[in-house]
Amino acid sequence: MRLDNGLLTNQVYDAYKPLLFSLAYRMLGSVMDAEDISHEAFIALNASDPAAIRNVKAYLCRIVTNRCLDTLKSARHRREVYVGPWLPEPLLTEKDGPYQALARHESLSTAYLLLLQQLSAVERAVFLLREALGYEYDEIAEIVGKSAANCRQIFHRARRGLAEHRPSSEESGASASTMNDQLARLIGQFVQALSTGDTGLLLSTLSADAAAYSDGGGKVHAALRPILGRDRVAIFIAGVYAKQSAGSTYRQAVVGGEPGIVTYADGKPVTVLTFRAEQGRIADIYIVINPEKLTRVQ
Repeated sequence: MRLDNGLLTNQVYDAYKPLLFSLAYRMLGSVMDAEDISHEAFIALNASDPAAIRNVKAYLCRIVTNRCLDTLKSARHRREVYVGPWLPEPLLTEKDGPYQALARHESLSTAYLLLLQQLSAVERAVFLLREALGYEYDEIAEIVGKSAANCRQIFHRARRGLAEHRPSSEESGASASTMNDQLARLIGQFVQALSTGDTGLLLSTLSADAAAYSDGGGKVHAALRPILGRDRVAIFIAGVYAKQSAGSTYRQAVVGGEPGIVTYADGKPVTVLTFRAEQGRIADIYIVINPEKLTRVQ
């Protein structure tokens, strides 16, 4: 990117790129859109009048927030007619990867992103700017174009709404590393059960009210509704594994900062599985097989 006005330097780009990407990704659940929008913010900064910008960080966040709100408006119809369950695009946050640092400081899990989807677009923006980025209400007001008092009300309404939908596992008080270690052990047992055909072991990894969500986006065959209940989930997952096992490979990966699984066919990623655990069992399984959401998975 050519630097024209002195505002955009390599230091500014390096300092704010992770922040802008994480804001956009949690707003939209799309890696591609988050990359595009954060890049557009830097282009806008580079083309701006330096005398008109008092706070570079606030300016960039305002650009990203407004672009996200516009994107969500245009995407509303597409989401309404989306075929089957919608899941966020997987974000691999592995060692030495471009997004590794994000997951150390922020919640990017599938479960958390789906929780944010319970909020309206404006509620999501206000909540993230306040809760995740630590903005004051007057700063948020400037970014979203509302009064500080209104932003305060929106934030508290959003936080109450999330609390009503938050799984009990999110309130356990255990550290993220401890929860990830527990989840990794569960996933290891889960994979062992599938690879050996041990139905008893598979069932033992699942909670009684386990659910599986499969996102094919109408591009590939997938369950059009959530699969509910331990027995049905076990049958469904075993069937998916049986179809993919011939000629396929898998590896355990770090997705959104948490343990997950990537499966490959002919060297190309075909499925990303992420999980939510509760009380020592797998409560939710999120299966992304929409090829358009796997283009950035390696």
